[in-house]
Amino acid sequence: MDDLNALADEHLAAARTSAHGRSAHRLLHEEPLRQTVIALTSGSALDEHNAPAAASLQVLRGRVRLTAPSGDVELSAGGLHPIPQERHGLLALEDAVVLLTTVNE
Repeated sequence: MDDLNALADEHLAAARTSAHGRSAHRLLHEEPLRQTVIALTSGSALDEHNAPAAASLQVLRGRVRLTAPSGDVELSAGGLHPIPQERHGLLALEDAVVLLTTVNE
């Protein structure tokens, strides 16, 4: 079993040295379920992209803004939010680590 705290530390350190300010690790890939730890440095973003069939975002560290046409949502450590069924993006408001859970059809 993976240690989320250790993975958060590891990938945040990697994101801080990355030219793009991010690092990710897929924890689980058992179709249709996937879980990925994503670390982003402050100001880094995941550009707008399509939503999977179902997804949620849990913030492990820091603060992020989930952006979508239906409205932006700010989340901080401990926050959990469903990802809207529309194109969306993610912006790190400070150094952050999130757990993305998706179900793909």
